[in-house]
Amino acid sequence: MPSMHTQTLAETAPTLALTTDAARYQAIRNRDPRADGQFYYGVVTTGVYCRPTCAARLARPENVRFHFTAEEAERAGFRPCKRCRPRAPSQAQRQARLVDRARALLESAESPVPLAELAAGAGLSPAHFHRLFKKQTGLTPQEYAAARRLRRFDEAVRAGSTVTAAIYEAGYGSSGRFYEAGGALGMTPSQLRRGARGLRVRALSRPCSLGHVLVAATERGVCAIAFADEAEPLAEELRRRFPEAEIEPGDDRVAELAAAVVAAIDGSAPAAEVPLDLLGTAFQQRVWRALRDIPRGATVSYAELARRIGAPRAVRAVGTACGANPVAVLVPCHRVLRGDGALGGYRWGLARKKALLARERSGR
Repeated sequence: MPSMHTQTLAETAPTLALTTDAARYQAIRNRDPRADGQFYYGVVTTGVYCRPTCAARLARPENVRFHFTAEEAERAGFRPCKRCRPRAPSQAQRQARLVDRARALLESAESPVPLAELAAGAGLSPAHFHRLFKKQTGLTPQEYAAARRLRRFDEAVRAGSTVTAAIYEAGYGSSGRFYEAGGALGMTPSQLRRGARGLRVRALSRPCSLGHVLVAATERGVCAIAFADEAEPLAEELRRRFPEAEIEPGDDRVAELAAAVVAAIDGSAPAAEVPLDLLGTAFQQRVWRALRDIPRGATVSYAELARRIGAPRAVRAVGTACGANPVAVLVPCHRVLRGDGALGGYRWGLARKKALLARERSGR
């Protein structure tokens, strides 16, 4: 089971390139919160140094001096601004600590923690805390707790606990509550414990313009689409993904699905609507749904995709979810680029990503 999204704020916050004084001055002009903590600036006409987000009147560029730490600014003879208080924790740092404390509580809690209790611990209203937590982590407190309980269950059964014991060890009050939430697993608890034993997966590979493509499906829908130069590595990859499943040759249904996938790859037809059976965390599922909403021929940046799912600070986590996508083409992670327009990554090779994008942009 994929691990739960638990990046720290430092890992999920979008980065800001500040390699020149001109870029730093522009950050001051914009009062960009992403620059907070990366540098401080002193104003020679006042002898004061500030945060990049300080609300003070903007100084002229020739009067500004940049320093990477508060200590460095003070050694240069500047005194701290009484307005932005650069020695005190920034608002972003204070918010990060509040969310980190709440996450620690959710990680250690043996039973569900009410939103009101989490908010009270942060000294915020429930609505304000809910928005802040989602902005910082990409998940609501309820989604975070649910993902944590599923991971605890997964860890327990893999360590040898019985399914019933693992349900209670993970913090579910009853087996009924677990099965209500367990749809995210994509397989039954017993199958999960036995490495997907008893799960029937039908698969076949077909040649296409990008090498060979494997299409695999359960009774619920397509569970894997992957590329390789030869067919044999594809079969090995599927076996690693479902080590104890009953993997059988594809039947007529899978052959039809494979034909639709090849047509989409080669550009002779748009990707057909097919049922999917995807195993992923709540956060991954949100990213994968957003990927399917990107029109053919269009692209978005990782930052834009993060904004679309309501988690603008979770850019790196969005990239990780794209990389974990098990279904090529039908979940079009190839339509996501870096902020500078570069291709970024692609688990099946950048040459294939480039070819897919070129065909879609040309209308093929």
